[in-house]
Amino acid sequence: MSEITLSLPDELMEQAQLWALRTGRPVADFLTETIRLSLNPLGTPLGDERPLRDWTDEEVLAAADSMMDPEDDRLLSELLSRQREGRLTQAERTELTSLMQMYQAGQLRKARAFSEAVRRRLRERPTP
Repeated sequence: MSEITLSLPDELMEQAQLWALRTGRPVADFLTETIRLSLNPLGTPLGDERPLRDWTDEEVLAAADSMMDPEDDRLLSELLSRQREGRLTQAERTELTSLMQMYQAGQLRKARAFSEAVRRRLRERPTP
């Protein structure tokens, strides 16, 4: 692991300290995780994933209909419940963060595939 020294505005440091306190983590760990998450934005395609326009109709429909693995979904629900109760361990916080990222990336992929399916007229546009 590499180490750096950051100079943060007081207001930003106070926010980081507050969030770290609320999550029961050291400030350095909270900031490390925050930076890691900000450098991994939603929608960043995987290196080997082709653009949607190159997918077959079957691939688009499969992605539009995809769902989270049932075991991952069960674990995510359990960890969210433990978080609401204030009973997460540090390891569980890390696992929850990972599962949330996986869920959000899956939802974004699903939404993009659904939009592509509508564009190709494989699916109807939802009515409001």
